[in-house]
Amino acid sequence: MIKTDILIIGAGPTGLFTVFEAGLLKLKCHIIDALPQPGGQLSELYPKKPIYDIPGFPEVKAGQLVDNLMEQIKSFQPGFTLGERAQDIEKQEDGSFIVTTDEGTKHHAPIVAIAGGLGSFEPRKPPINNISKFENKGIHYMVKDPEKFRDKSVVIAGGGDSALDWSIYLADVASEVTLVHRRNEFRGALESVDRVKELKDIGKIKLITPAEIVDVNGEDHLESVSIRKNNNPEEDFSLETDYFIPLFGLSPKLGPIADWGLEIEKNAIKVDNTLDYQTNIPGIYAIGDVNTYPGKLKLILCGFHEATLMCQSAFAKIHPNKRNVMKYTTVGGVTGFDGTKKEAPKSVIRSID
Repeated sequence: MIKTDILIIGAGPTGLFTVFEAGLLKLKCHIIDALPQPGGQLSELYPKKPIYDIPGFPEVKAGQLVDNLMEQIKSFQPGFTLGERAQDIEKQEDGSFIVTTDEGTKHHAPIVAIAGGLGSFEPRKPPINNISKFENKGIHYMVKDPEKFRDKSVVIAGGGDSALDWSIYLADVASEVTLVHRRNEFRGALESVDRVKELKDIGKIKLITPAEIVDVNGEDHLESVSIRKNNNPEEDFSLETDYFIPLFGLSPKLGPIADWGLEIEKNAIKVDNTLDYQTNIPGIYAIGDVNTYPGKLKLILCGFHEATLMCQSAFAKIHPNKRNVMKYTTVGGVTGFDGTKKEAPKSVIRSID
């Protein structure tokens, strides 16, 4: 059983920043996310795309923002349960909660902060009739452990950043990487497209365009994929492979959270007020893009604001008899749970005789 002060569901930017604000109040956090790495859609969908509306950053790439947030919260030592989806919640007699993931991992906390962005992301699957037969038997929609593909043949389908980036990465891991895309043009970062072309020219990546995977074949495990070129059935051919990784993006859904008894409005969690973003269940908060209220704006900076107010309310619930005196970090500095301290240099006062 993992125990913490605030259990955060969602490791996107709002969830990560919550760790910092909670840490200033000496509250420990643990984060659950269905994706295999922190960052939410910033990491999974567009890590190399620039963001222009983060205060103090005229321009910052999505992946770099995630790296900065991870560095900012490092001293507060958050725990992570990644690659698992929050499935069930049970309210205890003392008002606390036990949240169990789809892998059976249990988490116990007095406060639950749902920061799931647009919801839990589920992969967009290609329209192949028997694709489910080989899921986790040669077909994977995410790369959780690159070493799984060491010295194996891999076919990747897709034309965005994820398909390009994983093709580049696995070119040094797998024995053979084949990238299949239905167009000749890619919609990823230009530097990634150029790198794939370079690897193609030296024989480290096989590039098949315009083409798509139309069938998957095998007995107990995937053995080959059927590829159709130029949308012409007469040009179908079979390619033997150990793994097929279709990377067509992610579809956001509330998932099991929708069955937790929370008030839902237009596929978002309705919060009772904008004072602390608490839901209709005391002790459960919703912050970031996953919530809705009059005047709601789905912006990262709004999620940061909501996380800040939520943590103040959470402190009052966890320590009802303890007064919280807010201190600016410019005055009090930042003291991590690992003993580190960041603070401004003290002024030196000297007497002059």
